[in-house]
Amino acid sequence: MKKIIAWLLGTLLFLTSCSPSINDDEVVKQEDEPEQNTSIVSSNQFSKENYRTILPYRPSASRGVIVNQMGNRLDIDEMEQGLRRLSKEYYDPEKYFFEEGQYLEKDMMYNWLEREMTEQQLEDTIANYKESFPNAPKSKIEEMRHENTLALNPPIKNKKSVKQQKDNPKYLTHILEQNFLKKNEDNSVELVGMSIGIAMKSEYTFQTETGGPSYHHEIPKSTMIKKGKKIAQTVLERIRKMEGLSEIPILITLYREEDQGSPVPGSFVAKTSVKGSDMSIGEWETVNEENILFPSDEGKEKYYDQQQLVQDFGSKIEEYFPNYVGVIGEGFYINEELKKLTLEIPLEFYGKGEVIGFTQYTYQLVSEMFSNYYDLEIKIKSNSKMESVIYRNAGAEEPKVHIFDK
Repeated sequence: MKKIIAWLLGTLLFLTSCSPSINDDEVVKQEDEPEQNTSIVSSNQFSKENYRTILPYRPSASRGVIVNQMGNRLDIDEMEQGLRRLSKEYYDPEKYFFEEGQYLEKDMMYNWLEREMTEQQLEDTIANYKESFPNAPKSKIEEMRHENTLALNPPIKNKKSVKQQKDNPKYLTHILEQNFLKKNEDNSVELVGMSIGIAMKSEYTFQTETGGPSYHHEIPKSTMIKKGKKIAQTVLERIRKMEGLSEIPILITLYREEDQGSPVPGSFVAKTSVKGSDMSIGEWETVNEENILFPSDEGKEKYYDQQQLVQDFGSKIEEYFPNYVGVIGEGFYINEELKKLTLEIPLEFYGKGEVIGFTQYTYQLVSEMFSNYYDLEIKIKSNSKMESVIYRNAGAEEPKVHIFDK
């Protein structure tokens, strides 16, 4: 046991020694701020593949909207991380800095994500408002009319009609903005690029009356992409009218969500790059990414070898720990090539010694069973608590391990 602990401590010390220094932070000025407030560009980049950020960190101007609009936490994470991943092709992490979106504000987003009202629905809404607030200023009524024109989801005459709901689903869920900045010779930073992710539903869930049954309508991928491209053009035109955004290049992507109960996230399906000052979108490029659950019928049909590998790995785990409930796997593919495999092993442990012993056994299986041409991450959990993690980057010879103290 002492040898095991010593080995684990050595691994942790190695990981610590590889951590980047944070003593070389750069002081810069935000060029878009009236008083050019001083900020810091962190030197803590971790690797050349990650963006550095501006400190103090400025949260998104639409912070919280994505959580309220997207029903699956996995989709939220995949969309945010995936948009940064796709952006690297256009904005080099070694040259540019990352910042969350500062232009698409919260109230603006909620207006854009609404379902447009028909003329009659709008007039009824205004009449009810006037009845409640007889002295309401005329400007407020005009504001209500204007806001209705901003809604990007289609109108529907009768919300109690199942057919009309299915024929006119709410396609659009969220619009994610990410910004990329560069440092000038005078240590100021300026916006030089933007990425926009447009999240679209794959399944529309709705009710025709409060407390009534829920209906589920699958949205074909082709229909979703067609609607998404139309929305993207409108979003581009609106962004171009915002101060400071008329000349910057913009990456625009379409993201197809999974349903709310899916154990894996959706994926990006299309992207296009718009040059500075362009007001219209040209050609779109297909993005061939997918997240696959193992084991599953889809995994068996599309990626049989990886599904079999996960099942064989589960059989080996069962030899060590007969009462485990099964390994859950998720494969991330680009152009049908496995880029990352994530495995989760839920177990019940009765002491730290069991955790260490089981982690060592799993570590040995990783070296014996898994190729190193893709990233690998194995999470060992008990009662929803993370006990240990084994991970290996693509191309690395040996896995790394971390055992959590509490």
